[in-house]
Amino acid sequence: MQNYTLRVANNQDISAIKELVFKVLLEFGLHPDPSSTDADLNDIDANYLNHGGMFYVIENADGQIVGTGGIALSSTKVCELRKMYLVPSERGAGLGKKMLHLLLAEAKTLGFQQVTLETASVLKNAIILYKAAGFLPYQPDHLSPRCDQAYKLDLN
Repeated sequence: MQNYTLRVANNQDISAIKELVFKVLLEFGLHPDPSSTDADLNDIDANYLNHGGMFYVIENADGQIVGTGGIALSSTKVCELRKMYLVPSERGAGLGKKMLHLLLAEAKTLGFQQVTLETASVLKNAIILYKAAGFLPYQPDHLSPRCDQAYKLDLN
């Protein structure tokens, strides 16, 4: 098995993160929206690291970013799981599960009591992963345009 590094992302990673996220979205027929839904990727430091959240990348042995995932502050007690994606060649090796568990542990460390997420029904394997981790469906006040499902997990 190849060696991978999970590390905190920063603004130096923005172009690689956007490229990965947008390619995966298009792969599933979903449309990137850099001016709205995906605007958080324009400044990782401001929107995640300096705003009560966290953003990680997974690098392969060649230093290429092959996975992303973040938690963004929603309120003092709730964070949102965002931008959790893997390139196709790295799926099925347990990296998504590893990223999810890292993000959930980070959410607890940061003092959040609940994690929410929005997703699209075409992301079937991601939904299986979320449900296996204990996420339950719920009805949020609103959904981003490309999402048709929402889940939440109580961390207590």
